[in-house]
Amino acid sequence: MAFPLLIFTDLDGTLLDHHSYSFMGAEAALRRLHHHSIPVILTSSKTRAELQALQEKLGLNEPFIAENGGGLFIPYNYTLPDTGAFEKFDTYYGKQFGKPYIYIRTIFETVRSQYHIRGFADMPVEEIMEATGLSRSEVFRARQREFSEPFRFLAEPRLQELKEEVAGHGLTVTRGGRFFHLMAAEQDKGRAAAETTRLFQAGCPEKIVTIGLGDAENDYPMLKVVDVPVLIPKPDGSYENIELRGLRRSPYPGSKGWGSAVTAILDDFQLASTQYEARRLV
Repeated sequence: MAFPLLIFTDLDGTLLDHHSYSFMGAEAALRRLHHHSIPVILTSSKTRAELQALQEKLGLNEPFIAENGGGLFIPYNYTLPDTGAFEKFDTYYGKQFGKPYIYIRTIFETVRSQYHIRGFADMPVEEIMEATGLSRSEVFRARQREFSEPFRFLAEPRLQELKEEVAGHGLTVTRGGRFFHLMAAEQDKGRAAAETTRLFQAGCPEKIVTIGLGDAENDYPMLKVVDVPVLIPKPDGSYENIELRGLRRSPYPGSKGWGSAVTAILDDFQLASTQYEARRLV
């Protein structure tokens, strides 16, 4: 293709179906992306351990963004310029945008009783399995947190008050598909996506066109920084209250909506590429 593309995608409720975590509806689009060597950057509230396992399942070996922008991780065998200052994390080079998990939990403990909230670290494995539909081994990976704490309100949510309380500690709260997340105020999916784009662009002479797909509030920062933002509907067909210039709304939820949206975008760019080549040869 004459137009290099880079795709950032949320997982639960977007690339993965909300209840089953299936990506069946996206398989054809993923194969097409692989054929054209278009990177798919998983950008999720999931942990590094979860995303490593999902990369293998999806047949990907790309950089990924964990815990709502808490960290960007690049495989050792992946060639990108300007990663020399990145830290080493097992088999990845990494850049942290969030605060350490031990600090997140320390602040969580100070507000837990007052706001009647219950975090991942407070929940038995069985409770998380029931709340998420994850297997026991998947819950084990989900609890290997580095930059954020998912939680639920046990009473009427006092979200704005909680946000104001934790802001004094340099933290914020965002909402995903199943849980709220306590994390550093300076981290979000958009900041990490912008840094990832910068790294790819440094090694590409042409302008990279970025595409972002998400379905929830915590995806807004990512959708805001990409060239082509795509909003996936909830399982009930409703959309998150997000308005952006050029926003595309997929008609289907989950992986079917993801596959449909990506296919349409690829068709658009393939047509544009054909027309560009035709004009260039005239």
